[in-house]
Amino acid sequence: MRSRWALLALILGLLLVVCAVVALEVGIAETSSQIVWNIRAPRVAMALLVGSGLALAGVLMQVSLSNPLADPGLVGVSAGAALGAVIAVGLGAAFNTPVTSIAACLGAAGATAIVVAVSLHDRRPEVVTLLLAGVAVTAFAGAVLAVIVSLSTSAAARSITFWSSGSLALSTWGAVWAVAPFVILGAIVAGTTARSLDVLSLGDRGAISAGVDVAAVRYRALTAVVLLVAAGVASVGVIAFVGLLIPHAMRMVVGPRHGRLLLLSALAGALLILLADTLARLVANPLEIPIGAITAVIGAPVFFLLLRRTRARQGGWA
Repeated sequence: MRSRWALLALILGLLLVVCAVVALEVGIAETSSQIVWNIRAPRVAMALLVGSGLALAGVLMQVSLSNPLADPGLVGVSAGAALGAVIAVGLGAAFNTPVTSIAACLGAAGATAIVVAVSLHDRRPEVVTLLLAGVAVTAFAGAVLAVIVSLSTSAAARSITFWSSGSLALSTWGAVWAVAPFVILGAIVAGTTARSLDVLSLGDRGAISAGVDVAAVRYRALTAVVLLVAAGVASVGVIAFVGLLIPHAMRMVVGPRHGRLLLLSALAGALLILLADTLARLVANPLEIPIGAITAVIGAPVFFLLLRRTRARQGGWA
């Protein structure tokens, strides 16, 4: 098993390098060093940060909430982060800045607290209630965003609409440096929870018997989720289903050991966003398709399959 997951990590790493090189060069007839360094390179760097962050957040949410369908985009965390970022922009901040990232963190934290509080039953989040609470939070955030857009100037409205659909087009080195500290800190916090998550995945009673502080582990995991998701959303908008697809795919290969699962999910998430961004630039060239649309086309059918499997395992939902 160890050799298999190490080989997979190596393969994913090599694919990342190859895809990064392709992403830097594709679509440029006569490659300019300035274009590569000032436009393509920060875009690739942002794809790596956002993709790995969303995938890590998916792993943490699924085990900490005991819900295989948990995903930042499905349970309202991304929507809360987007709302916080847009409010900060409306108050005078700019996208892709630390101020906007902090506002997005506050919005994501508020959304997470609401969804978890509403869905708790006997100290465990219920699957259906969690999803419904996420739908409600997402709808509320969307309504507020619609009001903000309608009250904005036409240029600002277009900017917010394009950003909210999920795109790396506005990525700069300044944006990368604004996002990187949050993702790195979130990844470090996630890494410190790996062993505790192994025990927590066996159930609360087993974790408590093993001496694990369940509440503290969940708090650390959800704090990491907020950091990993919010900064990325503040810079590139909402990109759904990455945190749902990647953890399930990697778990089928390496099993539930979270040290391995977190590492491989980070690599695979970065690879997925990098591939989606390259595809978004090529499919309708010279136009650009939002990355969020590409991940949604892939992720929605998989979500329905997972929803059906989860319902079958639990014997139906009342």
